[in-house]
Amino acid sequence: MATCLRLRSCRAPRLPPAPAARGLRPRCSAQPRRSAGGLAGLSAALLRTDRFVDGCWLPAAAAFPVHDPASGAELGLVADCGVPETRAAVRAAYEAFCSWRGVSAKERSSLLRKWYDLMIQNKDDLAKIITAESGKPLKEAQGEVVYAALFLEWFSEEARRIYGDVICTPARDRRALVLKQPVGVAAVITPWNFPSAMITRKVGAALAAGCTVVVKPAEHTPFSALALAELANQAGIPPGVYNVIPCSRKKAKEVGEALCTDPLVSKISFTGSTATGKILLHHVAGSVKRVSMELGGHAPFIVFDSANVDQAVAGAMASKFRNSGQTCVCSNRFLVQRGIHDSFVKKFAEAIKTNLHVGNGFEERTTQGPLIDEKAVEKVEKHVSDAVSKGATVVTGGKRHQLGKNFFEPTLLSNVTRDMLCSHEETFGPLAPVIKFDTEDEAVAIANAADVGLAGYFYSQDPAQIWRVAERLEVGMVGVNEGLISSVECPFGGVKQSGLGREGSKYGIDEYLELKYVCFGGL
Repeated sequence: MATCLRLRSCRAPRLPPAPAARGLRPRCSAQPRRSAGGLAGLSAALLRTDRFVDGCWLPAAAAFPVHDPASGAELGLVADCGVPETRAAVRAAYEAFCSWRGVSAKERSSLLRKWYDLMIQNKDDLAKIITAESGKPLKEAQGEVVYAALFLEWFSEEARRIYGDVICTPARDRRALVLKQPVGVAAVITPWNFPSAMITRKVGAALAAGCTVVVKPAEHTPFSALALAELANQAGIPPGVYNVIPCSRKKAKEVGEALCTDPLVSKISFTGSTATGKILLHHVAGSVKRVSMELGGHAPFIVFDSANVDQAVAGAMASKFRNSGQTCVCSNRFLVQRGIHDSFVKKFAEAIKTNLHVGNGFEERTTQGPLIDEKAVEKVEKHVSDAVSKGATVVTGGKRHQLGKNFFEPTLLSNVTRDMLCSHEETFGPLAPVIKFDTEDEAVAIANAADVGLAGYFYSQDPAQIWRVAERLEVGMVGVNEGLISSVECPFGGVKQSGLGREGSKYGIDEYLELKYVCFGGL
């Protein structure tokens, strides 16, 4: 748990001063730089390109380009922060923590609520920013903004519900108390697929608990994080409480290591791949920081013979193809029992052909935007090619879309076997491989064979089977006859190598709190 007493004062005199980035002056910019390019038609107030530290918009010594994944056009140049800028942001967050931790829960609640209100007021522009930098269809982006804002609303309410305990002791002259206190500065590292919601889900909890944050957004989608900083500033969030340090892929490794090893950082929260999570855990181990991680998934989607096929197909469509299959809880393996297999595959193929439309995210008809970059397309291509070479059948799709290099056709494969790459690797794209099975035990064994366990789904009308399978699946979240399971009120997280801790819900704020036992004697 971070405490100002640990370092004797908020100014931390025992530590050397953070190195200043060359050419930077620690002052607020009167006229901050804003982006041009493909974002020029959006609200100028929200289009920031500088880093946001200690309540100020500051340039960096370098900048990196952000591109529209649909067209490849440059959207703008964003401050490319390195280790010096990272250290400066952490120190600003630490300085702010020493006062923010003392702000009343009611006031923290009020500020988070104002931030929520501003997000709702600006939801259309925030959605357009998400679509421009991630390619997500505009309707999905609008949904994400509301979902993201709801985390601020939720944790504004939870801020006033941080309760301790009084424990009865054997001794008459003693009383035992349990206090909950903020851990300190939290470093938040977020992905590109939900560039707003993954920030507010973490930051809302952190600020409600009394922590301050330094956010490192994904290099593909920094504009959303910077727009949220502008709204946080407008809401009255004090300087240094919410800081954003965008950086390029080239500098991501050094910035991540700096956040994990800085002695003023008490907590790391990361959403991303399991491989990157392991690297961050290695860095964190040296200083034994608090960690929460939401890592990779490989979600099974099981359809038993008793299932309602139409409902299962509708759930499969929602679970698989949201954001073109680029979510950590997307179904990655479809396990369908023999008796219902052919009917499910036929109806699933019809639904894909009828309801999915590939295009630019800003086009009203679009349900499937581009993948984030060509590397993502190549992975889907590799999985399809591997499966076909081993006997799988392409029912629909199966290749790059004619629109451009980052577009891929929604693809359904049948006759898939467990030795294929798509059966044991997360695709993160619009690929639905179907594996036929015979018994419940077989389906559960296949589902649990993965070394990750984030989400799992199954369809059945048998009450006894529902209880058995829900309890046996080795995942952190289960959808029973439901393909969309995320909600701010419910705990989000996985088991095995899918991560540590939970986000959202009443449990999410605990990730940013420490328990302190106080023994009061001599009574």
